[in-house]
Amino acid sequence: MITVENAIEAILKEIRPLGLESTDILSALGRVLGADIRASRPNPPWDNSAMDGYAVMASDTAGATEASPVSLRVIYDLPAGSVPGEAIKSGEAVRIMTGAPVPDGATSVIMVERTKEGQEGTALMLAEAKEGDNIRRKGEDFKAGDIVIKAGTVVRPAEVSMLATTGTPFVMVHRRPRVAVLSTGDELADIHDEPENGKISNSNGWALSALVTACGAVPVQLGIARDNKESLKEKLADAMKADCIVSSGGVSVGDYDFVKDVLKEMGSSMIFWKVAMKPGKPLAFGIIGGKPAFGLPGNPISSMVAFEQFVKPSLLKMSGRRDIFGATFSAILTGPVKVRPGRMTFIRARLDAGAGQFTATPLEAQGSGVISTMVRANSFIIVPQGSSGFDEGETVKVQPFDPSVLQRDTPGY
Repeated sequence: MITVENAIEAILKEIRPLGLESTDILSALGRVLGADIRASRPNPPWDNSAMDGYAVMASDTAGATEASPVSLRVIYDLPAGSVPGEAIKSGEAVRIMTGAPVPDGATSVIMVERTKEGQEGTALMLAEAKEGDNIRRKGEDFKAGDIVIKAGTVVRPAEVSMLATTGTPFVMVHRRPRVAVLSTGDELADIHDEPENGKISNSNGWALSALVTACGAVPVQLGIARDNKESLKEKLADAMKADCIVSSGGVSVGDYDFVKDVLKEMGSSMIFWKVAMKPGKPLAFGIIGGKPAFGLPGNPISSMVAFEQFVKPSLLKMSGRRDIFGATFSAILTGPVKVRPGRMTFIRARLDAGAGQFTATPLEAQGSGVISTMVRANSFIIVPQGSSGFDEGETVKVQPFDPSVLQRDTPGY
């Protein structure tokens, strides 16, 4: 039985990032750039005003105060988007708007709040201006030819802004993994059907599809394979059209648990089966047709825990991500946690921030079929393989699985 750490290492050795495809910049949001982005033009493209005010020669404002203003002749107005007219000469000013190109001859922009309208086409400067005041210089953000976004970057709204600024409507990004999601078992009923006696709803198929989507990948739902080799082979043959296969159920030691055998018959190279973890011990991983295949446990919580530990980092790596592991936090335990040593244990918990520290509250009903506990949880308390647990007040390692876990109810700066 392999440890969690060794299982992760063995899996990631087999995972490769997918190839690249072109997409528009809005569709690139959340995806990984496959090539450096170089600016084809500088930003700003010209010296421009950072304020509404007057473009002036700084030397003309020497000694200006509210009590003793300097009067300058306004030769024209320059709105944003307009081209400057004649160059400024000593004793002249141009009324300029934010973003407008600075006219030749001007060495500074004095903000409108430090001016007053004068008489007969003049403006009064109420303060001195220094050379370069309120002027954004050509290329001060970046120059033509600069690498403005590096390959491997996850595209956020800030990167979309940069791409639009550089005039880059399309980019090369890593493909989203297409993940075949398969549930196995004669006991499963479709979500649209009322389960008969002895049947349960196929929650795993939907939960795993949701987890795949949350990773930025694309689920391909294959439905339910029944407990016979023919049904499994048929479904797994369809799964080969995807980039990755994730099945649930059929990997334990029961008479009808056929997934491992069918994978072997289809040419799968089995890397391991069984991981020293709780929940999630019966877990298979192999390569079938060059594609990673995960056989997750059938119990709903076991399946979700195993996905978080093994499938998620694999899909992120396939997507081109480098940050494939979620952050963990140290937290003060609000109640005792007792487990049987021998397997790494993942305890469903609530992680909360307050009074300058994190607290972790273990939840009751930790059975691998208790979905309501998973709904209330936002994190796992990680109990190392050789530990029997922790007492209240001890510091524990916590792994959030809910992206909203660090959101605040009220502003706090």
